[in-house]
Amino acid sequence: MSADPSVRRPGRVLLAPMDGVADVVLRAVLTRLGGFDLAVTEFVRVTSSLLPPRTFLRTAPELEHASCTPSGTPVRVQLLGGDASCLAENAARLAELGPTGIDLNFGCPAPTVNRHDGGAVLLNDPERLFRIADAVRRAMPAAVPLSAKMRLGVEAPTRALECAQALAAGGIDALVVHARTRDEGYRPPAHWALLAPIGAALSIPVVANGEVWSVEDYHRCRAASGLADVMIGRGAVSDPFLARRIGEARLSSDASEPLSPPVAERLRAAEWQRLLPSLAEFWAGVQTRVQARAAPGRLKQWLKALSVRYDEAGALLAVLRPVTSVAATADVLRAHGVPVRPVADSPFAAAS
Repeated sequence: MSADPSVRRPGRVLLAPMDGVADVVLRAVLTRLGGFDLAVTEFVRVTSSLLPPRTFLRTAPELEHASCTPSGTPVRVQLLGGDASCLAENAARLAELGPTGIDLNFGCPAPTVNRHDGGAVLLNDPERLFRIADAVRRAMPAAVPLSAKMRLGVEAPTRALECAQALAAGGIDALVVHARTRDEGYRPPAHWALLAPIGAALSIPVVANGEVWSVEDYHRCRAASGLADVMIGRGAVSDPFLARRIGEARLSSDASEPLSPPVAERLRAAEWQRLLPSLAEFWAGVQTRVQARAAPGRLKQWLKALSVRYDEAGALLAVLRPVTSVAATADVLRAHGVPVRPVADSPFAAAS
């Protein structure tokens, strides 16, 4: 697979799995704003037992709606664990619920996850990656796609290609590679160029991931990696219109010229106004998913991310920071132009 034709091909934009951040509510909000071709859930942890269907449905309520978000974006369900047999059994049960696909997590850098034999620590053993992928693939119906997400390695990227080849040999249909090692966490830069040999060596689609915060980053990532498909995570949480802007630009191989500061500021201000109904949707949805005392915290979490791009989000967060009750939070939101609606009107209310 040569790099240049891949970059010229209009690729897909995927929404990354982000534990504790991109739950079913935020997935619905972000995909409704447009630009995403596929989303992946937070991971379902698999240890030593066969999980009941309700566990998968709790993480991925989209399974009850043709495995799609309300706006129609397909959703894959991610599994995390290190026991090949147990992962295979759980993948077989999950497949009965009709997911768009199943994804395996070999990228989580969290120390707690790694200490319990899951996530990126498994990249130390490519043969084990093969055994897991092979066992899961054999346990699943052939029609259900199986993908995986990995990093470049644990401490160094020296075995990245070996790990990718092991997963491909195990039968995965697509691979996402976060262009950093586990030990690098989320510190910039992402090493997009190190993805190029992986894309060239594998016959399955390889997706670039890591440090895409703008349309310009998207073009640079594609050019450096030689990969057409890009997964974005924190960049989309901070800039919910990023995927839509990428979608408008990705039919061209040429990066658009940067906007002048006045034009960029007007664009941000207009986007913030368009985002207010989505904040209301998120606020109503969160209240159906968590206890009342936790709901304001989830809203503040998203506002903190949004403040990277929107000054208005930072100003709203400053006012909300000392607020702890649902009622007082709603009052502040209304005062800042957010069209708060009854929780009962949320599409998540019936499913909670």
